[in-house]
Amino acid sequence: MQDEVNTKVVAIMIKGGKISAEVLKKALDKFVQEIEKAQKQMQQPKTYRGKQSIKHLMSQNAAISNIEVTDGNIKSFERTASKYGLDFALKKDVSVEPPSYLVFFKGRDVDVMTAAFKEFSAKTVKQKEQPSIRHKLDQEKAQSKAQHKEKAKVKTKDRGVEL
Repeated sequence: MQDEVNTKVVAIMIKGGKISAEVLKKALDKFVQEIEKAQKQMQQPKTYRGKQSIKHLMSQNAAISNIEVTDGNIKSFERTASKYGLDFALKKDVSVEPPSYLVFFKGRDVDVMTAAFKEFSAKTVKQKEQPSIRHKLDQEKAQSKAQHKEKAKVKTKDRGVEL
C-alpha cells in the first residue's frame, strides 16, 4: 500500500516511428533536464527590469537618484528608458499645481540615464519645433481658396452685329 502512495506517475509523449530503448532514454533525460531547469528558476529570486515600484528598486541595494518629468512627457520617456534598458520607478508628485512625476533610478545607471534623457529631450524639442500638420493643411486650404476664384458669369450675350 505504501509503495502505491509514494509512486508518482509521469506522462511523456514521444512521436516516432519506432521507439527503442535509446529513444526512450533520451526522452527521459530531456524530461529530467526540464524539471531541473524549472526548479532552478523557482529558487532564484525574481529580478525586476524596466518600470517597477520604488520598493523593488530599493530592494536591489543600489543608491537611488531622481529627476522630474512633466505629465505630458511620461509615455515618451518610458519608451526611451526601456530602449536603454533602464530600471526606473515613477512617483506622481501632487504637491505641485500641474502634477509632475519623479523618476527614480539606480545611482550606478547615471551615465545611461543622462544618455537616455539627452535623447528624450532632443526628441521633445524636435517635436515642438515641427509645425502641426493640421495647421499646415488649414493654411494650404485657405491659400488654394484665395487663388481659385471663378470669374463672374455674364448673362447678356453679344451677338456681334451692331447697328
